[in-house]
Amino acid sequence: MALQLRPNCEYCDKDLPPNSTEARICSYECTFCADCVETQLHDVCPNCGGGFAPRPIRPAKEWRLGVSVGKHPPSTKRVHLSFSHDEIAAHSAKIAGIPPETR
Repeated sequence: MALQLRPNCEYCDKDLPPNSTEARICSYECTFCADCVETQLHDVCPNCGGGFAPRPIRPAKEWRLGVSVGKHPPSTKRVHLSFSHDEIAAHSAKIAGIPPETR
């Protein structure tokens, strides 16, 4: 199963096309831009509490039969947070000092 490649930052709604090097994801594919991960979320996913990694780039060219962004297109459904920015700040503040690998 391929990643959804969500089209936007869930915090600021910045566009994150499939070839964006600014996209960050948690293990549940929650998607945010690098700036929000660093300055607003402090490497704490507001949904699950996990950390983030750069989202992989899906190849534009079909190097192997059936495997490319054209064959497995990114999601077009924009995702937005269900928490307020104040709730997110409080959540991040509680666990930001704990390394992601030990949360």
